[in-house]
Amino acid sequence: MSDPEFLTVPELAALLRIKERKVYDLAASGEVPCTRATGKLLFPERGIRAWLDDHSDGGLAKPPRPAVLLGSHDPLLDWAVRESRCGLASYFDGSSDGMTRFLAREGVAAGLHLLDAEGREWNIPTVARNCGGRNAVLVRFAKRARGLVLGREVTGVADMADLKGRRVVPRQPDSGSDVLFSQLAAKAGLRSEDMDLAEVARTETEAVQAVARGDAEATLGLETLAKDFGLPFVPLIEERFDLLVHRRAWFDTPLQRLMTFCQSEAMAARAEHMGGYDLTGLGTVRWNA
Repeated sequence: MSDPEFLTVPELAALLRIKERKVYDLAASGEVPCTRATGKLLFPERGIRAWLDDHSDGGLAKPPRPAVLLGSHDPLLDWAVRESRCGLASYFDGSSDGMTRFLAREGVAAGLHLLDAEGREWNIPTVARNCGGRNAVLVRFAKRARGLVLGREVTGVADMADLKGRRVVPRQPDSGSDVLFSQLAAKAGLRSEDMDLAEVARTETEAVQAVARGDAEATLGLETLAKDFGLPFVPLIEERFDLLVHRRAWFDTPLQRLMTFCQSEAMAARAEHMGGYDLTGLGTVRWNA
């Protein structure tokens, strides 16, 4: 017989070699993944295995996660990492890449801005689908103003549909910006072949730099970077940028130092000066495995 997809309370108690009362305590505290959809407690077998992996100790324990911040590039977060002197290294190559590397234990946190296919919710559906049963939590960082960043001499662009026939800087496939661009373009009836696509940019700053140099007429970018480069900006959407964090690493010095700094007056002043950010609720939990 194949392994069951879900475990009952007695089966989980036997697997963990604990009393059934302890299983109920773990479920009530949210420590282990479970469902009550059938009227009784059931525990997803794959989620329990992932939970055990994250809590393994001793000779067979996995090596600790490196103190690396993954995922999507954000100018304010990038500044906060340096200014706080928290000791985190960074590898920013898009939201989807960050999710993949986070699941592979290549970092302690990942910046995400992924809109679901229905265009209703940021990050939570993707995180819940990929991180259920894992020792992970999604916390707020900021809301960001995103839209079309235009070249200094560009006119006649007021929405996505006006990009037809224009030279546009794309982002790397499956990045949060690429996913959002595809969704907004489809809604506007705009196809990729309708545009002249320039070289792919791998960060928010690179995309706007290309427009500022005159390599392209537009990109889907952040208001704060349009302001930095003195470029016209057409607002389209307010997006949510969150941090997917390994729960254990949250209490370690690097992330604690970073998040403490993010609550400071210096951080608030920087965000106001940069423009295009709303830090309301920074650090609060949006989703908990």
